[in-house]
Amino acid sequence: MFGSPASYIQGSDVLFKSAEYLARLGNRVLLLAGPTSLRIVGNEFGDYLINNDFTVTKVQFNGESSENEIKRVSKIGHDNHVEMVIGLGGGKTIDAAKAIADNLSAKTVILPTMASTDAPCSRLSVIYQDNGEFDHYRFYNQNPDLVMVDTKVIATAPAKLLACGMADALATNIEAQAVKKSHGLNMLGEHQTLVGLAVAQECENTLFAYGDEAYAAAIAHADTKAFDRIVEANTLMSGVGFESGGLAAAHAINDALSVLNGPVHERLHGEKVAFGLLTQLMLEGAATERFEKYFHFLKKLHLPTNFVELGIEDPSEANLLKVGKAACAPNDTMNRMPFEVTPLDVVNAMRGVDAYSIAKYSATHH
Repeated sequence: MFGSPASYIQGSDVLFKSAEYLARLGNRVLLLAGPTSLRIVGNEFGDYLINNDFTVTKVQFNGESSENEIKRVSKIGHDNHVEMVIGLGGGKTIDAAKAIADNLSAKTVILPTMASTDAPCSRLSVIYQDNGEFDHYRFYNQNPDLVMVDTKVIATAPAKLLACGMADALATNIEAQAVKKSHGLNMLGEHQTLVGLAVAQECENTLFAYGDEAYAAAIAHADTKAFDRIVEANTLMSGVGFESGGLAAAHAINDALSVLNGPVHERLHGEKVAFGLLTQLMLEGAATERFEKYFHFLKKLHLPTNFVELGIEDPSEANLLKVGKAACAPNDTMNRMPFEVTPLDVVNAMRGVDAYSIAKYSATHH
């Protein structure tokens, strides 16, 4: 099985050319956006919709895609008889918008303001507890009706967010290949298609071909061709690739890191996935040359490759074992690996990555 959004549109200034596409989906809109997204583009976009004869209910997102927040906004949508829910912002806003649209049987429109995760195109949401701890994945019957990616808006975001998106996208093929080896199921609960695998592979090819140029462009807030290609890799290719290809260890470790307290809790999704994908390679016993390729790519993007950078203040056996146990939980994706992985395997692989990073780092700095 292969899944994808019904329509995907990417380009400079597409948000303010969106009325004709949105009109096909309905007229009564719930616009969900966080305070930053509202300030940068949301308020102006809300006015654009009103000027184009849409009825708009603007709701400020409180920051957590939790059951309570989803219930709160769903009630507002229900009271206003909305026909479509537009999620404008980052990963958690997008995940909440999908859940709200599902609750209301409304059309789902996703307008990412950053290319930092592969959430926009998928038919699932990551649901967190109110305290930000990973709770569960929520699945839907279909992908969003429309995903619109405005590269002009995305170019205004900090370069770090593009880097995080690249880490998330870099995990796509590594995980899809592991699922392939295990003859496992993808995130749609079915076997992979050749198309899903091809997209995951092309995602990786694009990252290695244009990643450095795009990151430089992001620092300068320049919407270049390379930047455009990486936005597509981070959003469309990674989104379709992870869902139709499947997740394995890298994302299970990302989810599991939410059990720790301290600075690691503040790290972005892509930062945790960066460490998770290196841990997966370590679990697989990847040859040094292969490991290096990914390690160097993440290093150039200033993403965490050891415990200190990841914000794990106390990498004690007890703490790492907590992560290992959570990563191997039955409701996560570690069981899609082509071999059995125990919590202790996870601990050893994490320690292996940390030690490699520190040895590498010392070698380059002394």
